[in-house]
Amino acid sequence: MNAPDAALICRALGDTNRLQIVELLTHGEQCTCVLLEHFNITQPTLTHHMRVLSECGLLKSRKDGRKTLYSLDCITMSDFRSFIAGLECGKD
Repeated sequence: MNAPDAALICRALGDTNRLQIVELLTHGEQCTCVLLEHFNITQPTLTHHMRVLSECGLLKSRKDGRKTLYSLDCITMSDFRSFIAGLECGKD
């Protein structure tokens, strides 16, 4: 992962609601109707947050009838963790 991609993810995770969405999705795939139960926000606001997380590559989505199910993109998450782990204080 390069710095611009990591910066997009950092910006996306800089919002408390989006960070909580990612935390909820660590338990597996969920639809927005289930995610919405955890927040005091409207459906359009949740949709906005899901779009931001999807655009930076953190989420995958799939349609199941009328529902959209979201899950974490494990490859992106792993690449981001590796990028962050490589940032060491005092590293030569």
